[in-house]
Amino acid sequence: MKPSKGIVKKALFNIIGISSLVALSACAQRVETPTATVPPVTPTPTATIATQNLAELAKSAASQGQFKTLIQAVQAAGLSEQLAAPGPYTVFAPTDAAFSALPKGTLDQLLQPANKQQLVSLLPYHTIPGGITSQELTSGQVKTVEGSPVQITVDRANNSITVNNVKVTQPDIPASNGIVHIVDQVLLPPNFSANVNNTPTPR
Repeated sequence: MKPSKGIVKKALFNIIGISSLVALSACAQRVETPTATVPPVTPTPTATIATQNLAELAKSAASQGQFKTLIQAVQAAGLSEQLAAPGPYTVFAPTDAAFSALPKGTLDQLLQPANKQQLVSLLPYHTIPGGITSQELTSGQVKTVEGSPVQITVDRANNSITVNNVKVTQPDIPASNGIVHIVDQVLLPPNFSANVNNTPTPR
């Protein structure tokens, strides 16, 4: 006995309907299933590469009004080549305000050609051998390029560093041949201030 046409049609309709539901269900699952996302790659920070040597760095800062006096003193002392030497050196660099705070008349006397040797003594007293970061500095005496030692005091608890009780206001400025730490006063070698004050000022 053959099935009636109505039964066949109903069966076909059911098959088609089920197939459609399966297909729609599969589509729905594909749409709703979250796709895996690749997190953005965070570039690894690269170390700052210092392309300027100490002399060039000081000149660059001088153009911004910070180390004009220091550059003037370096040039008067004939020490520009030393700051450009391979090094490395660590320089405690006084700002223009630090030089201005010297006793009245001292800076003018220092910049006179007759006092070149005073500058040759003063500026290397701000320099120690090696490129030493603020994290590497430790308390104690360190011999300067001038020959006399400076007293460095590192207070990690208060995040402060002083050199002969002079405060480091901005540490770790990199140069290609060393590191600069800015200080807020001029460092004077032993007996240096008396020598300068005894130098007559030409009229």
